[in-house]
Amino acid sequence: MMPNLYHLSHIDLDGYGCQYLTSRCFDAYSCYNANYGPEVKARLEEIVEMIENDRLLGDNAFSPLILITDLNLTAKEAGWIEKEAVRISAKLQLLDHHASGAQAAERFAWYKLDTTQSATQITYRWLKQHYGFDPEDRMSMIVKAINAIDIWVDNDGLFEFGKVCLGMISGAKEINRILFPHEDRAFKFALLDAAQKIVSEGANAPITLDDDLHKIKKEFFRQEMNDTKDNLVASFVTDLLTQDQDRLTITYLGKKGILGYNVGSSSVIGNAFLVSNPEYDFYMDINYRGHFSLRSNNKMDVSLMAAAIGNGGGHPNASGGKIENYKDSFVYNDIRNFVQNHINEMTA
Repeated sequence: MMPNLYHLSHIDLDGYGCQYLTSRCFDAYSCYNANYGPEVKARLEEIVEMIENDRLLGDNAFSPLILITDLNLTAKEAGWIEKEAVRISAKLQLLDHHASGAQAAERFAWYKLDTTQSATQITYRWLKQHYGFDPEDRMSMIVKAINAIDIWVDNDGLFEFGKVCLGMISGAKEINRILFPHEDRAFKFALLDAAQKIVSEGANAPITLDDDLHKIKKEFFRQEMNDTKDNLVASFVTDLLTQDQDRLTITYLGKKGILGYNVGSSSVIGNAFLVSNPEYDFYMDINYRGHFSLRSNNKMDVSLMAAAIGNGGGHPNASGGKIENYKDSFVYNDIRNFVQNHINEMTA
């Protein structure tokens, strides 16, 4: 019986490569991503909470597996997640290749460390061994390409293809991963899926992928009619903001607004959202340093709001500023709550 997978991985090509494989192996899976540092613990806490909630909704056959790939844990972090896994009756497995995890690997049996290959290749071989994944080896070439670039085997015939894939994933910033993690991950999986179909084309495969990348991205964001990529992305993100508006709504002196996080393109996306949602008075996008942009569609003077909450200013329909004491977070709800509380304090 296949377990319910809860998969935490890194935010680079190798990290998403691991999840691309598991998403095609497991029927029931949830993915999470983290950069190094405190975000790792935050995501593990999120996984533990999700397993506890899912267990209440599941049946007696519920069998959770926590899989961590392309991330090394400190001995303290490893000890904590092991205790939590025992407490919630979850299996635990880590597959990594970073030598900095050697101390933890020596202490914990579930911590598999192999510095000679990428995490994607380790994961691929682990899936084949334990779950009979990809019996016809259809994924083997994209795995080898990721392995070649991640551990820098520049004499490998798939190195150049891996190089294009590396830039493809690092440049996939159209959807903010904190604000819309599921959609951002789906976008990166779609890019890897397209690469997987091209990798077997021989020596020209890197050039083909590089040439086709713009069209591949447009195809993901295209909904009905074709348009420029910027307009397609703006429409796609506007729809996400609209669908999630209850989670994203903030208020300012009785005015109703939407709060984005590191969305960018405030003029295009902000105005598109406000036109599509006339019940909203303003659009606000804040980045990890506390700099924010404000947009309105003749519903309010956002320059006054910018001055009140962030010593900013600008035009009635387009302004900006900075919240000096801004506290960033890996969790969007924490960001929204901080901004709303700051607005309330500055307008009390």
